[in-house]
Amino acid sequence: MGNHPDQLRQAVRESVWREIEELGVADFPLPARGRIPNFKGAEEAARRLISLPEAASARVVFVNPDSPQAPLRRMLLEKGVLVVVSTPRISSGFILLDPRRIPRGLYHWASTIKGMVKLGEKVHPSALPRIDMFIAGSVAVNRMGARLGKGEGYSELEYGILTHYDRLNEKTPIATTVHDIQVVDVDIPLKPWDFTVDIVATPTRVLRREGPLRRPRGIMCGLLDAGKLREIGLLAEICRGDMA
Repeated sequence: MGNHPDQLRQAVRESVWREIEELGVADFPLPARGRIPNFKGAEEAARRLISLPEAASARVVFVNPDSPQAPLRRMLLEKGVLVVVSTPRISSGFILLDPRRIPRGLYHWASTIKGMVKLGEKVHPSALPRIDMFIAGSVAVNRMGARLGKGEGYSELEYGILTHYDRLNEKTPIATTVHDIQVVDVDIPLKPWDFTVDIVATPTRVLRREGPLRRPRGIMCGLLDAGKLREIGLLAEICRGDMA
């Protein structure tokens, strides 16, 4: 393993993906590698997170669209919370799930990617309600609050887009739900666009960030590659002026 920050970050991901499968705690969809891994105990982790004061007082919560956070999306809807979700790869922007407009018997389906597209409303981020809590999916996270996704930067772009449109700010709590295996005792090198998470909920415990707060604001257009700008219409919209 080299000492380059990108190599270190990828080595941490590979270690977690391997361990979560070898110990038999990875859940469908499989394999875990290359994705935000679903895990056995995701319901318990979601239950721990939703019982915290930050979640109990939230009226609008952003939740990433990945499988391990499906129980959390369902539980929030059951509590009457408005749930904001990004479409996969942010390719079609953001969806608003309003529990008042979804039959209660369909909350479970609404918490899945296929269901949210059918039952939610596509909303431009400028028209979304203010967000009280931001949930990110993670491959790995440490006690300092540094996290790694699967390596494509979508959580950071989701956060950046929502801050650009002033839907949340540096005081908005950020949380993640992971298996205990995904809480790593290593330094995670951070990129300029990385944020730290305040709360980590696992099936057995809740951890709070022990390191400094990091909250980059907006989209760093100069650091985006052309592929992301083509793939995500909202980025092209935001960066049009910067890239002119």
